[in-house]
Amino acid sequence: MSDTFHSYEPRLGHGLKHDPFNAIVGPRPIGWISSADAQGQVNLAPYSFFNAFNYVPPIIGFSSIGYKDTIRNVEQTGEFVWNLATKPLAEAMNQTCAPVPPNVNEFELAQLTPLASRIVKPPRVGESPVSFECKVTQILQLQGTDGQKVSTWLVLGEVVFVHIEKSHLVAEVYDTANAQHILRGGGPADYFTVGPEQLFKMTRPQ
Repeated sequence: MSDTFHSYEPRLGHGLKHDPFNAIVGPRPIGWISSADAQGQVNLAPYSFFNAFNYVPPIIGFSSIGYKDTIRNVEQTGEFVWNLATKPLAEAMNQTCAPVPPNVNEFELAQLTPLASRIVKPPRVGESPVSFECKVTQILQLQGTDGQKVSTWLVLGEVVFVHIEKSHLVAEVYDTANAQHILRGGGPADYFTVGPEQLFKMTRPQ
């Protein structure tokens, strides 16, 4: 192999101080997911494996490495809310990463305001400028090429109601460049923001 490339088979290990995979596939939007169990106990947790996958109907998805409270909740109720994590909410979002027991309310832990959703039962984050109320369409346990199941669950959900703070709409267009989205990078603590300085425009070929 060329000396100019660090090349490896993932199954044999990467040989570096930190796995480069999630640094290369990034920065990634954060799935800040609020959910509730069948008894109404609320959970709020961020997931860095998150994205949008379809326009009509709008479908988003996140994956959980390990069977966590969020997965149990969405299996029980079939509902969740995605909340936009922004730079002013970064510390609060980080607080909701804490490995706490299921009976701990992360809204209270991070001093966030739960607001009632319109269609689904889990609340949305009142401080977040954008929230998607979602109903689960699929829950898939991932597997490798050998057919063996791995301890990771992918949740896909249809967006059934949207909340957007009006200040984020400019001439009826969502202003991504100034919304202060935060995104997960690689390394143990790397995050990024989106701002006007990163914006460039390019139209598709006709």
